[in-house]
Amino acid sequence: MNVQGFHHVAIQARDVERVTAFYRDLLGFPELTRHLRPDGSLRSIWVSVPGGAGAFLAIEAVGGAPLEEPFRQERPGLLMLAFRIPRAERAAVVSALTRAGLSLEHETRWTVYVRDPEGNRVALSHHPED
Repeated sequence: MNVQGFHHVAIQARDVERVTAFYRDLLGFPELTRHLRPDGSLRSIWVSVPGGAGAFLAIEAVGGAPLEEPFRQERPGLLMLAFRIPRAERAAVVSALTRAGLSLEHETRWTVYVRDPEGNRVALSHHPED
């Protein structure tokens, strides 16, 4: 087997535009493309993951309501999306999240944790830099 790197992660969202705005406008992930269904409705928006060597986040439209669950839970499956930030910019990142009306779910000495508009857990980390 010749796995050559990370390709993409897909998340499902009821409000694709709002979730895309979180990743694109707040976190700075450039929008790559939009995909439409045969009827012309929006199927998904892909945003580039900075520093990901072509990796992207696919935000896929669904009709159901987001699940409300605690930040940590005992169910197997995807726990969070974690992205690297520079240590020197941590305070600015926290400030930007706060100005955007987001509350921090948790903090460690290396990582701040928030949720995107539909509850997906997102970590912004400078591990292992102190």
